[in-house]
Amino acid sequence: MNRLLVTLLAAFDALLAAAVGLAAALAPLTLLWVVGFGGGADGGALWPSAARLWQLGHLVPLHVTLPPDYLAMTGIPVDAAQFTLSLAPLAFTGFSALAGARSGARAARAGAGAFGVVSGAAVFAAAAVLVRLSSGNPVAAIFTWQAVLIPTLVFAVPSLAAAIVVAWRVGDDGLVDALRPRVGRNGEAAAAATGLGVAVAGIVGVGALLVVSGLVVRGGEVIALYEAAHVDLVGAVVFTLGQLAYLPTLAVWAMAFAAGPGFAIGLGTNVSPAGTSLGVLPGIPILGIVPEMLSSWMLLTVLAIIAVGFLAGWAARARLGSADTMPRLTVLAVVTVLGGASAALLSAIASGSAGPGRLALVGPDPGPVALAVGLELGVGAAIALLTPARHTTRTEWEAYEPVGRAFVPTRLPFDDDHPATADAGDTVPLDRGFGDASGAESTPRPSVD
Repeated sequence: MNRLLVTLLAAFDALLAAAVGLAAALAPLTLLWVVGFGGGADGGALWPSAARLWQLGHLVPLHVTLPPDYLAMTGIPVDAAQFTLSLAPLAFTGFSALAGARSGARAARAGAGAFGVVSGAAVFAAAAVLVRLSSGNPVAAIFTWQAVLIPTLVFAVPSLAAAIVVAWRVGDDGLVDALRPRVGRNGEAAAAATGLGVAVAGIVGVGALLVVSGLVVRGGEVIALYEAAHVDLVGAVVFTLGQLAYLPTLAVWAMAFAAGPGFAIGLGTNVSPAGTSLGVLPGIPILGIVPEMLSSWMLLTVLAIIAVGFLAGWAARARLGSADTMPRLTVLAVVTVLGGASAALLSAIASGSAGPGRLALVGPDPGPVALAVGLELGVGAAIALLTPARHTTRTEWEAYEPVGRAFVPTRLPFDDDHPATADAGDTVPLDRGFGDASGAESTPRPSVD
């Protein structure tokens, strides 16, 4: 495909991703303004608020300063007037990352991956600049360099990674093709990438499954918190949309819980399979899935992460085939180290500050999560990669002859007529039930149909 066309399509992908994300942030706020406030409130605050929500969803910290009249009206103490809000709704992050990966992969398949990645990153950066310049907000301040750089990286890094993966598969007539013979010898690189991909997708899937299970088991608590909030229909809709944006964040928390270290919902708190230590939680309905007490049987959740490691090792071993031990050890190291590093990255972007005071620390601690996930993935992957597998040799297959659609043995390694002389490697004719030594059948062969 023409490089100019690829560049334009990648630019359009980036522009569309930014526009959809901004629309998703603006729509519920507009609904609340029109229906909830009757359109009478200041509509000029809609765009700055939506822009800050989009930026927070792209990992940009907000530095909040509550106005004095609001403090007087709500009774909030003065020392809580200033705080940082950095706990991101990862639904925005995930959408832009997936859009970037799709754009980079499509550009690489068209033979112009580098042009597509650069074009998409440039347009997404331009969109971030426009959002920053058009959204002055005295309540929630941001640093300009963070508002431009971090959203651009959220889009560009997955785009680059996807472009490299696709170029590795189909070729690029350039740098990737030059590196493949050296790095991809014996399929190690492909096997390691496969194992790592399965591991990362698996640990996120475990977290998502725990969140769904929590909603099913403790759905009554979630409904009770909705009722206690005393919101009308519009408020409930907006409230629900906001919580949906945080579902990927909760999935990462649940992944950290399954691995063992758990997560915090405020300073001095911890939710883990070993036990729960919680204070007064915010009245957010989705937090109703967090149990107040846990059984020690919940420690068995670590087996889910080990099972993910086993699946990752099995998938990688299928790509390696009958490779020697060293390639398998290499793949094991990749799944263990980079799997743990991926868990640390996910934990870092799913944690932060959710308000003043004790809410300044919310989410999992990346260090312990990385160590636990890496070890558990390593155990599972080692079982799959290093366990010896028995293969039927050519000599063994030659001792069988086809009968219909099945194979039956023509010789056995031992015989009752030669108990004293038959060794483990000797073979004698199998003539009982199928024929004598001359080959004439004395008994009809059994049917295999």
